[in-house]
Amino acid sequence: MQPLAERMRPTCLDDYIGQQHLVGKGAVLRRMIDSGHISSFILWGPPGVGKTTLATIIAHQLDVPFYTLSAVTSGVKEVREVIDKAQSQRFFNTQSPILFIDEIHRFSKSQQDSLLGAVEKGVVTLIGATTENPSFEVIRPLLSRCQVYVLESLGQEDLLQLLNQVLEKDVVLSKMSIKPTETAALLRYSGGDARKLLNILDLLCSQVREGDTLEITDELVLRMLQQNPLAYDKDGEVHYDIISAFIKSIRGSDPDAAIYWLARMIEGGEDPKFIARRLVISASEDIGLANPNALLLANAAFDAVNKIGWPEGRIPLAEATVYLATSPKSNSAYNAINEALDHVRQTGNLPVPLHLRNAPTKLMKQLGYGKQYKYAHDYDGHFVRQQYLPDELQGRRFWHAQPNAAENQMAQRQHQRWDETGPQ
Repeated sequence: MQPLAERMRPTCLDDYIGQQHLVGKGAVLRRMIDSGHISSFILWGPPGVGKTTLATIIAHQLDVPFYTLSAVTSGVKEVREVIDKAQSQRFFNTQSPILFIDEIHRFSKSQQDSLLGAVEKGVVTLIGATTENPSFEVIRPLLSRCQVYVLESLGQEDLLQLLNQVLEKDVVLSKMSIKPTETAALLRYSGGDARKLLNILDLLCSQVREGDTLEITDELVLRMLQQNPLAYDKDGEVHYDIISAFIKSIRGSDPDAAIYWLARMIEGGEDPKFIARRLVISASEDIGLANPNALLLANAAFDAVNKIGWPEGRIPLAEATVYLATSPKSNSAYNAINEALDHVRQTGNLPVPLHLRNAPTKLMKQLGYGKQYKYAHDYDGHFVRQQYLPDELQGRRFWHAQPNAAENQMAQRQHQRWDETGPQ
């Protein structure tokens, strides 16, 4: 018999749980599906949130040929074979066959290159699924031809809805007397992952006979999972929970804890590049301007891992981990860009002051573009006071120095330049 997760895989959007920001009434994917025509896109999100299921539902509702490849087992040869088949089934003015690639982040550059022509010409509509940030692993030409939609971990309400749906509709469990008296442990161990929830439920019910009664309690869930530590998707828990502990230990300046969580990830078989990317992000977000060398060292560790491979790559990762954890911390740049983005969204496209505009033509010069711009290098100290923000934002500050040696020096220099009165 099929596992519970396969038996309960939905076949239509009405049975699909979660991701209402994408498939709910009026949402972007729902509108595309209802129109009968979709463009290529990539689904990015954690395991067990419905990426594969959503692709299958779309193909079913559009009634088009559906090809699926796994980046783990397929190469350029398999990609070209699918494209040739799709080309023979492509008819004028109809939706292209769908090519679904699971774990597209594992495709090599040559494999991704082999998709470009078919996607651009509409021979296939590509739907990719990934647990990794596509901007890191998907080549830019392919990424530019696809929209990226972010799927979120399922909330408690979603998981409870799934639980009730399973107990009511599954051909096996619906014949049993199952009472979920307590659900806290079940939801906690599921961690927003529908597949994990179903695997745990499958485990709990595996020894229950038809006609028997099963009362699901927190104590039962804990006991069964401790007895069967590999019965659920532990890799997913390691991938998300432990990386969170790792980053928070670095942010909290605890090198011992950070090294411990690094060791847990290494021992658990985590992708070294995934760890290295998180170090680069942490260096920018959490150390930032308090120690700009942190970003350089994190990038160097990333390069070193790619060059020397495994297991030696653990050494530069450890070096970067300790360095970041012991560095002074600042998120002033992180706060500054977020504040500026919020302001841009509120104020829209404010006009660039005339003296800052580019003036490549005679007409633009006549209109005053670039006029009265002061070239900073022509002045003492390579600095001159003038307006750089739009008129409506004059005097607005987005970057605020934080109290550390590096930023104290930067703030003092800015105070001397602008005398705290802002640009003139």
